[in-house]
Amino acid sequence: MRIGILTRNPSLYSTRRLLETCRHRGHNAILIDTIRAAIQLTRITSRNPHPRLTSVDGLIPRVGTSITQYGIMVVRHYESQGVFLTATASAIGNSRDKYASMRILTRADIPVPHTMLVSSTPELLPAIEKMGGFPIVLKQRQGTQGRGVMLVHDLEMLQRLINVWQTSPLQLLVQEFVPEAQGKDFRIIVVGNRCVAAMERSAPVGDFRANLHQGGVAKEIALPAHLEKLALRAAAALHLSVGGIDVIESSRGPLVLEANSSPGLEGIERVTQQDVAGHIVSYLEQQQRQTSRLRRHRRRR
Repeated sequence: MRIGILTRNPSLYSTRRLLETCRHRGHNAILIDTIRAAIQLTRITSRNPHPRLTSVDGLIPRVGTSITQYGIMVVRHYESQGVFLTATASAIGNSRDKYASMRILTRADIPVPHTMLVSSTPELLPAIEKMGGFPIVLKQRQGTQGRGVMLVHDLEMLQRLINVWQTSPLQLLVQEFVPEAQGKDFRIIVVGNRCVAAMERSAPVGDFRANLHQGGVAKEIALPAHLEKLALRAAAALHLSVGGIDVIESSRGPLVLEANSSPGLEGIERVTQQDVAGHIVSYLEQQQRQTSRLRRHRRRR
């Protein structure tokens, strides 16, 4: 199978692992630059009314936050070509938009932290009061690896942030702070209909974010059945064939914090010693086999 890995950074651990795994399993694997591919799609002329990209059988999108819309454009093109994907354009868009993902999960009766969206600084304090007051978590609507996430302790701290944001467009999530989580969360990797790896992450001293990119530490866990079921339900609701589901414990039970359509592989593979890249490539192989069987069955009829 010819497999494309959509990425802007060939040197990243995740990219290298996926490329090596594809080739080790006998596939013709190539890297596709997200920005170059998106630019190519926009070059519509009278001589080239239907731009085409590098032909592949399967695609593994690794789309960074800053180029989400470019990535979605390219993935949508490959979707229209019937290419096997580990993430569809809509799944990438919904998981990248934290507010959209919260709404989708809530509609699917999946427990999440209480969350409100604000679009201007005058809305912040009323929203915080509705959420029960300080401390409160503020999140940028889009972001990964714990960036753009702040724990606001009091009105003075909020005012300092408002002064910074006065001249900036605002799209913030106001989210309840869950102290009983004690700075810990669970990162669960879902591939297809299986949870293939899980770890517990703990925030560094003085922080509440457990992301490894923010200095958190992690350990492998034997995933309890109730967390496995919750992660699979969340991935299904967001139509994520491959995803990282983050869960915290609360007094109301486990809550889905967010989902990532391009979860980093370095931390989870190092901590758990699981071949997550292998599971992802295997998922594409299974998709191809199932489609081939279906086509053979149709020809016999």
